Amino acid sequence: MSRLDSFIRRMQAQRACLDRAAALIADVPGPVLELGLGNGRTYDHLREILPDRRIFVFERLVQAHPSCIPPDDDLFLGDFRETLPTAAARIGAKAALVHADFGQGGAASIAAMAQFLAETLATLTAPGAVIVSDQPIDGEGWESLPLPEGINLRRYF
Repeated sequence: MSRLDSFIRRMQAQRACLDRAAALIADVPGPVLELGLGNGRTYDHLREILPDRRIFVFERLVQAHPSCIPPDDDLFLGDFRETLPTAAARIGAKAALVHADFGQGGAASIAAMAQFLAETLATLTAPGAVIVSDQPIDGEGWESLPLPEGINLRRYF
């Protein structure tokens, strides 16, 4: 499979999982946490499918398209290993949805980040919250949900 085909499949999986998550959290109060802004594509999609939700973004360095940059009040700048643990007071509510796209680096760094997120997100998410990620995150008491139809296992979690 070409790198382009792989990218397209990953984006299709991401969109399908986010759309499913949006439906699953319809009755779960709380904001959305976007861990990593990148080009802003996912943030833009989240704004579209969840127009009444506040979306807090955690990003080291903003380099997104200008139309996809969140308001300053909703942006946490810096490494989210530093900003996420202290974010609860500013966010003011437990999150209904978290999207984490952190699958860059070696296996050890990805595993360490997944462990950090499992521990940290446990304190930031509401009962019934959904976490969508490009890497597996196994939190205590969490359950994996079936992927949307047509999404290959291990493509998105």
